[in-house]
Amino acid sequence: MASKLWASRAASYLRISLFHRGFATVIKDFKYADTHEWVKVDGSSATVGITDHAQDHLGDVVYVELPEVGAVVTQGGSFGAVESVKATSDINSPISGKVVEVNEELSSSPGLVNASPYENGWIIKVEIENSDEVKSLMDSDQYSKFCEEEDAKH
Repeated sequence: MASKLWASRAASYLRISLFHRGFATVIKDFKYADTHEWVKVDGSSATVGITDHAQDHLGDVVYVELPEVGAVVTQGGSFGAVESVKATSDINSPISGKVVEVNEELSSSPGLVNASPYENGWIIKVEIENSDEVKSLMDSDQYSKFCEEEDAKH
């Protein structure tokens, strides 16, 4: 309970809108893929990571496989993997483009994906190839509903 209160206060301070769905958090202005990656679009570039929902289901992340800067990623295509104490899961790109930066901190601190999936735990930054692809992604409300329906099946 205290962590949710802290998260709400931090979000308020940072002027971020948070939607709480069970234990997972969804950020209002981000877009989401049905494979549980998020994308934050900033002009012609995008930051990509895995969602709070995904990291919660994975458990403690112990390794993140990162692509090389300059690699080309395609929407829906795998570009890396996240290894946790429970499983290894592919990371798929929610958007096509060229990798312009990778989060090198994840090499020594993969747990950032768990501790801060939407901020310090980002995975790659991409120069967007086709901005129309963003329209095919879910907004926060759609993604929250998608997660609820998916969890109900299990």
